[in-house]
Amino acid sequence: MHHLTVIGGGFAGLTAALAAAEAGARVTLHEAHHTLGGRARTADGPYRTNEGPHALYNGGPHWTWLKQRDLIGPLAPLPPLEGARLRLRHRGVLRRTPPFAMLKLLRPGARRAPVDVDFLTWATEVAGEEGARAAAHYSAVALFHHDPGALSAAFVQERLRRATKLPPEAHYPRGGWGTLIDRMAARAWNLGVRMETLSRVDTLPTDTPVIVATSLDAARRLLKDDSLTWPSGRTTLIDLAVRTLPRPRLRSIGGTSTGDAFAVSDLDAPGWIERFTAQDRTLAPAGEQLIQGQIPIASHESKAEGVARAEELLDLGFPGWRERVTWRREAVAAGRTGAVDLPGTNWRDRPAVDRGDGVYLAGDQVAAPGVLSEVSFNSALTAVSLALGRNSLDLKHA
Repeated sequence: MHHLTVIGGGFAGLTAALAAAEAGARVTLHEAHHTLGGRARTADGPYRTNEGPHALYNGGPHWTWLKQRDLIGPLAPLPPLEGARLRLRHRGVLRRTPPFAMLKLLRPGARRAPVDVDFLTWATEVAGEEGARAAAHYSAVALFHHDPGALSAAFVQERLRRATKLPPEAHYPRGGWGTLIDRMAARAWNLGVRMETLSRVDTLPTDTPVIVATSLDAARRLLKDDSLTWPSGRTTLIDLAVRTLPRPRLRSIGGTSTGDAFAVSDLDAPGWIERFTAQDRTLAPAGEQLIQGQIPIASHESKAEGVARAEELLDLGFPGWRERVTWRREAVAAGRTGAVDLPGTNWRDRPAVDRGDGVYLAGDQVAAPGVLSEVSFNSALTAVSLALGRNSLDLKHA
C-alpha cells in the first residue's frame, strides 16, 4: 500500500486525497488553517460569503467526477424571472444586451483564437475595437485580471465562451462552497484519510511522495524554488449585506425595473457585481440581500480605487444601496485568483506538476487545463496519477 502526503486542504488537496484513497493509498493531509477549504471556505455567521465570487462550471471534468460521488449536493436554482436581471454597463449606462459587435465573438463556429496574439488585437480584427473591448471586459468574470485584452487570445476566448454559454454553465452549491468542502472532507474521512488541521509543514517528508496543494507563493517558499512563479490577477473584493427593497419598488415602472439587479457586468472596464441571495436565500438573514463583487485592479492601483469602481456599479444596479447597508467588508486578493496566460504561452508552460524527487504540485496556477477550479482538479488528479504510478488510476482529464 502506498503512503501519500498532501499539503494543503483546499479543493485541490481534498481532490488529491480522495483520488489517492480511492486508489488504495494511505493518505495524510496537512492543513495550516484550523478548517479545511482554502479559498473555497464559506464564512460562518449570518453572511455566508465565499472568498470572492465562486462558481462551479458544469461543462468541466470535475462536475462529472463530483457528481458520481454525490459530492455536489443541492444547488442554488437560477433566480426566477423577476430576479434574473443581468445588466451590462456600456458607455456609462445599464443595458439589457451587449453591443451587437460583441456578439460576433460569441457566434457558434467562430474561428479559434491564436495563442501567440493578444486578445484585443485578434478580437478587434473580428468584431471591431468596441466589440473587442466589451468582450474582454466581460471575460473578467472568469479571469479576475485588470487587462484581459492583453492576455493570450486563445486563453481569453475559452473563458469568454464558457462564461457566456446558454444555458449557463455556472452553478452554485446551496449554502456556499463550504458545503461542497464539507462533503469532500466527510468522504475523505470515511475512506481513511488522516486530516490534520493547524498543521503547518515547513519541511517536506522524505519517506512518502508529497503533493503540495497550496498557493504557488506558498509552494515556492516551501520548496525553496524561485522558478515557481506565474502571472495571476489582483482583485478588489467587496461584500455587502443590504436590506431587501420593499415590494412596491420591485414592480416595473414605465417598463423599467426598479429592483435590485441579479448581476451587473461592466463592459466599460473589468468588473462584476452579483446578488447571491437572488438564487440562494440561505446566505443571509431574512430581509437582507448578500452582494459580492470583484473589481480587478492593476499593480499600481489601490484598493480604494477598486472600491470606487465597485460603488459605481452598485449605484447603477442596486437603487439606494448606501442607505440599506447592514454589513460590509473589503479586501484585495493578489495572486489568489488563478493563472493567466500571456500571448505565446498556454497552460503547458506553467510550473510543471512533477517537481522531481517524489514531489508534485496541484493548484490553480500549475500546468493543467481548464477554467477556474478545473485547473486545481485536473492538476490534483495528474499529481496523484504520477505519485502512485500511471497504471494505478483510471483518470480522465480535460
